[in-house]
Amino acid sequence: MITGLDHLVLVCPEITSGVAVYEKLLGRKADWRADVEGGGASALFRLGNTALELLAPAGEGPLAARLAEIIEADGPGLTTLAFGSDGTAGDHDTFTRRGLEPEPVADGQSVHSQTGAARAWQRFRIPDTKTGGIKVFIIEPGEGALQPHPAPADAVHGLDHAVINTAAPDRTLAFYGAKLGLRLAMDRTNPDWGVRLIFFRTGSLTIEIAQRLADPEDYTKADSFWGLTWAVADIAAAHARLTSSGFEVSEIRKGRKPGSRVFTVRNGTMNVPTLFIAHEGV
Repeated sequence: MITGLDHLVLVCPEITSGVAVYEKLLGRKADWRADVEGGGASALFRLGNTALELLAPAGEGPLAARLAEIIEADGPGLTTLAFGSDGTAGDHDTFTRRGLEPEPVADGQSVHSQTGAARAWQRFRIPDTKTGGIKVFIIEPGEGALQPHPAPADAVHGLDHAVINTAAPDRTLAFYGAKLGLRLAMDRTNPDWGVRLIFFRTGSLTIEIAQRLADPEDYTKADSFWGLTWAVADIAAAHARLTSSGFEVSEIRKGRKPGSRVFTVRNGTMNVPTLFIAHEGV
């Protein structure tokens, strides 16, 4: 079954500038650079509990055309959740029985553009019509899978949570919980915040579903990404690092979770609302 969130995909206009931005933001170098068949370029940041993949058009081909269309319509931003699996064949059978109509399992490979090292995997996609509109893949890493490296205290070491907006909370409960089998950790309506929050835990991070109470429920409306909260060990050091790198950041403040402190990154994230968090005294 699903073992965690293998990676998220962030589409950007050009890979070199995108990598430069996120190396400064995350405080660490990209772990993988590769060309992608069909006119794309990819860079991967391997973190402690997931990875972030930047994907950009490069040259000509069907992938380049599709990425250009996405950027033209919506600008850069998050597009995909790729959940890790310890057995894609078994998961494919399970999700077929659960009515998710997964696409066939396919082999994948990537070759590092500088070192020539290779990675391999198997994956399949669940159609957007079954996911609520978010692109969702199930992936089983194979030979050459990347391992996380220790991060300095002022650098991002993992993803605390990813936030998805929905106008159809029961649909998201059914998909992420009953269909995918993620653990439901919380389902709480908070009128003071004007939101219903649904938390699913997987692989030491949270997929947070947010429904705005002021908006009517609408099961014809697709879910959408909102933002990411990155985890750091030393939030004061991370705040100083981003400030010196030219990011506009808020003051450090108490987080909603007891014992946490957070700050907001206000620019330079490629349309991804971004929070940094440290869980102190834990």
